[in-house]
This record gives sequence, structure tokens and C-alpha cells, in this order.
Amino acid sequence: MAGRSSIERAALERQNAAIMAVFERAGFDHIAPDIIQPADIFLERSGEDIRARTFVFTDPAGAEMCLRPDLTVPACRYHLSHAPDGPAEARYCYLGPAFRFPNELMSPQEFTQAGLEWFAAADPIMADARILKLTISALEAAGLSRMMVTVGDIGLFSALLDDTAMPARWRARLRHHFWRPQAFRDLLDSFCAGRTARRSSISPLVDRISGDAESVVSAEINARGLPLVGGREVAEIAARLAEKAADRLETPLPRAAADRLNAYLAITCPASGADDAFAGIAGAARFQQAREAYARRLFEMEELGLNPRRFTFAGGFGREIEYYTGFTFQIDADTPAGLVNVAGGGRYDGLLEDMGAPRAVSAVGCAIHTDRLKAVLA
Repeated sequence: MAGRSSIERAALERQNAAIMAVFERAGFDHIAPDIIQPADIFLERSGEDIRARTFVFTDPAGAEMCLRPDLTVPACRYHLSHAPDGPAEARYCYLGPAFRFPNELMSPQEFTQAGLEWFAAADPIMADARILKLTISALEAAGLSRMMVTVGDIGLFSALLDDTAMPARWRARLRHHFWRPQAFRDLLDSFCAGRTARRSSISPLVDRISGDAESVVSAEINARGLPLVGGREVAEIAARLAEKAADRLETPLPRAAADRLNAYLAITCPASGADDAFAGIAGAARFQQAREAYARRLFEMEELGLNPRRFTFAGGFGREIEYYTGFTFQIDADTPAGLVNVAGGGRYDGLLEDMGAPRAVSAVGCAIHTDRLKAVLA
């Protein structure tokens, strides 16, 4: 890599070889996805942080392309193009460069990422535990001995949300803001305020919308001679205003329901004791099923020799990547200068279907920032 001496390059290669040996011995096929990728799926599904830091360009045909900011989406595209049956089980590992505009210390614009992706596992909960185990084993093989593991479960949050009586569009908006804590709290509070919410400057227009929102918006734009900006179409503007109008007619969300959601997101405790915290949250059938799945995941971790008592569970933890749908984890190296994130991963069961698979495919994976790991070990 540029900027490294031959000794440094050789040391990084030895470290990466040790990581990949762990993955390949576990039966994961070593693949090399394309570096240049279509930009749309990264920009639509990866989250604000990756969207803002992706190198995007236009090819000669006018298509928007990018340098891959991570390797999960490229691995999904590889699977869909190479597997004879997209939803069939497959296990891949990879090692290669990724590219992001830097935003923090020890975060270069080109870095090496090693990782795993496991599609359509027969037992998804076991696969969650296995991916975490392999990630920790790979870090240990590279020489890391002091680390902190944080886990979360977006599936638990989604189950609690599904058990909460509210319009489906409210659930969709709250799920979208899971990765933005302040925006989530503000939105949730507005649903509780209901009709008493402070009216904005567009209130007269919202009040006029009943059936044909698009006609009302078109007439207003034409009457005022307003330009369309930011690529937004009349139909999109009308849909947003129609939602606002519908929100004003809804029964406000009970404060107790909002308190349950906020209480879940505020949980921080040892992973092995999280169920005690869940017991204090009044969820219905879906939440109880998600609790059972969480408990079995801990059991699978223990069967693999992991110690969940040393892991931290955080209800609001989601790794700021918006395609995650269930179990998430992050591993930080414990250094004299503080914690440094070196690896993470989780479950993303909707991504392959969004990319063209004929049906939803269970998927879980991990990624190790090998340059950062080498810097920590050095």
C-alpha cells in the first residue's frame, strides 16, 4: 500500500494472512468482489455516514458509480451474479481495499477490509453466534488480546415497535430514525402530541389536503410560480403533505407506549443480564418471541466458548448502517489511549431481496478494519 515501508507492508500482510486463515479454515469461500460498484444501493441503504463519505462518479454512459465504501454490498452482488440459486446457502470471506472520505483519527481514505458473509444459513441464530466467534478468533489470531464487545438487536426494537398500536406509516418513520437518537425522540414526541402539536407555516396548505393531494399541491405551485428544487417531484411533495394531514387526524400515541420504546433504547447492561431489563418492558407476542431468540443466541455463544457476561448490550446500538435488521455487534480494541473500533457486523435479512433476490434471504456478516487493527497492535 502507498505510504508504507516494505517492512510495514510485510507485517500487514502477515496479519491479514492470519485473519484469512481463520475464515478459510471455517469453510468460507474466498471471493474478490469488484472495486467499482453501482452507487445506488450504497446511497439508499447504507446510512448517512457512509453516504456522505462515498467516492461517487459518473461513467461514460451516465450511470452513477462509486468506489466501494465497504465489501458487504459487493459480496451480495457477487452472490446474486454467481450463485445458481440466489437464496441458496453460501458462505464467503474476502480481503481487499475499501474507500471512504476520512472523518476521524486512524481513518484513511483507502483501507483494507477483511470480512465474512453468511447467506441463507439453516439456523440464523446459530449463524449470528458463529460469525461473532469467528471475528473474535480472527482478531486473536492477529494478536489482539484486550477488546470490548458491544452487542445490540434491532429485531428486539422492531418487535416492540410492531407490538405498539400506531399507524403503519409511523412505524416506518420511527424505524428510519432508529440510527438518529435525537430525531427519533423528537418524532416519537410529536406522535404523542397529536392534534395539539405546534402548527408550522404550511398548516393552511396541509389543512386543505383531503383526497387528491397531488392536485392541491400542483395548483399551489402554479399559483405561486414556485420552482421544484432538489429533484423532488410533485407526487413526492404531495405524499409528504398528505402524511402530515393524516397525522393530524390520528389519535395521539399514549405516553406510556412512547415511554416503553424510550426505555428499551436506554438499556445498557451486561449482555447476559439484558433479559432482566427486557422483563420490565411490557411487550406483547412479537417482543416475547424476540426475547426468546435473544436468549437462544446467548446460549449458542456460550456453546462456542464465548462469555456474554463480558459483553455489553445496548438497546440503541445499531452501528449506524441502515440495512441491519437484527443482531449487531462492534469490537473495540482496549488501548492506553482509549477504545478504538476495529471490527463489527450484524444481521441484514432484507438487503439481498432489495438487490434482486426472488425472496428475502437471511444474511449475517462481519468486517475487520485491518489497517486500524495493525496500527493498534503496533
